[in-house]
Amino acid sequence: MGDLLLVRHGETEWSRSGRHTGCTDVPLTEHGREEARRLVPLIRSHRIGAAFVSPLQRARETARLIGIPDARVDADLREWDYGGYEGVTTPEIQRDRPGWFLFTDGVVPGPPEHPGETPEQVGERADRVLARADAAVADTEGAVVLIAHGHFLRVLTARRLGLSPRHGALFQLATGTLCRLGTEHGRPVVAGWNIRPPA
Repeated sequence: MGDLLLVRHGETEWSRSGRHTGCTDVPLTEHGREEARRLVPLIRSHRIGAAFVSPLQRARETARLIGIPDARVDADLREWDYGGYEGVTTPEIQRDRPGWFLFTDGVVPGPPEHPGETPEQVGERADRVLARADAAVADTEGAVVLIAHGHFLRVLTARRLGLSPRHGALFQLATGTLCRLGTEHGRPVVAGWNIRPPA
């Protein structure tokens, strides 16, 4: 079990406004591109053994801007499928469902091509990513970088720590940041979270 470096993509118009952005393939804003570029020194300070990226353009562009243009695309790294809540903000949802919270209440069904996912389904994808990351660590030396999305990486962190997917709620994750999941005495730990270089 080696180090995992988690990179959340830079800002998009939808992330800035709080809209749930699962399958909608929105680009980075210029600020989001700058957030990604600022991570380069942090990435270069680690020995990278392998890298995987979500297929969505906001993650792929982030991978390129942080200096990992050849990261392998992994469909399991895509963001939570928000179903009928795609493009909707939390306050808008809570007008009809007071107290609604994604990690405990899930989403309403969407169209057939994007029906929505439960926390457990997102957790199953995270488990598959973790298995591939561990296999990559066994084949190479260095950390494995995962470039993806906020809610998905929060669930992945919970699963790495042996927690329920719903416990991803405990790990707030900002755009354009680096996180490190490492080990202590052979057990997985959060070794760094929401890291940005000094301004």
